[in-house]
Amino acid sequence: MMNLSRAMPIEDRLRAVSNYAVIVALLLIVIGFAIAAPSFLTTANLYNLILNNVVMLAIVAIGMTIVVSSGGIDLSVGISVDMASMAFIMLLKAGVFVGVAMAAGIGAALLVGLINALLITRLKISPFLATLGILFIGQSVQKIASGGGKPVYLANAKYAPTFNAIVKSDVLGIPTPMLILAVIAVAVFVLLHRSVFGRYIRALGAQPGVAWYSGIRVQFHTSLVYIIAAGLCGVTGILLSSTVKSYVPLSGDAYLLDAIGACFIGTTISAQRRPSVIGTLIGVLLLAVTRNGLLLVGWNFYWQQVGIGVLVFAVLALSFGLRGRGH
Repeated sequence: MMNLSRAMPIEDRLRAVSNYAVIVALLLIVIGFAIAAPSFLTTANLYNLILNNVVMLAIVAIGMTIVVSSGGIDLSVGISVDMASMAFIMLLKAGVFVGVAMAAGIGAALLVGLINALLITRLKISPFLATLGILFIGQSVQKIASGGGKPVYLANAKYAPTFNAIVKSDVLGIPTPMLILAVIAVAVFVLLHRSVFGRYIRALGAQPGVAWYSGIRVQFHTSLVYIIAAGLCGVTGILLSSTVKSYVPLSGDAYLLDAIGACFIGTTISAQRRPSVIGTLIGVLLLAVTRNGLLLVGWNFYWQQVGIGVLVFAVLALSFGLRGRGH
């Protein structure tokens, strides 16, 4: 009988373990919080965790995954969220039909993506600087439009049916926001991992010069990347507004770092350390579960941030450390 320990060299085993470090971490964290906080595994908490912590962040993070796969970065995802939220709520308040208001909200987010695309592909500004500039401008625009950052509330009964139809309805027992996330995740998975467009995007991220010489329309595909990502953020903006029944300026900023973190945490499940939809969703779950669990055990917001930061370092260090030893 073949010796299994000899069949797989130690280097290969270390690489295999490194690919599952984030999954092991997630399981250990779930077990730990289940013991430390009895309410953690209750149906009510898990339902709230998925709907309010996972769904919206996951949609933004999936958009970020598309961008990072192309070799870029988008620091303006929060602005796309906010612009969609602002347009949606302000138009509803003005009496515009809900369908038109939603379309305008998504359109406002797409406009942010289009501006990013033009800055990057036409003016040749690096993605980091281009989207950072849009971040600063978008924050100022929101403060100006909202009179210094004042929230716009639509909490009265007149708008309740509209918001409930978006975030409290269900299809065959599945809450609508979860269904929206599932559709987006499957669509982007197919787009990135099973289509010619996805191969082009990954080629841009791996070797942009070679991609250009291979005949790939670099400017066109790069533009699509930022526009699609912004559109996905616009969906989050509509869901966020419908959940809190208001537009709160700069609220989209809360998604930026977590989206980046989830995307890069997700790369640890890939042997090539490339972004993927599945990896990003695991990263989102890791961050959301950790934040929820720390809240239940009594940690305040600032210590939650410390805990999440330590967790991210630990997962990445373990994954990349084991992979490094495997070479």
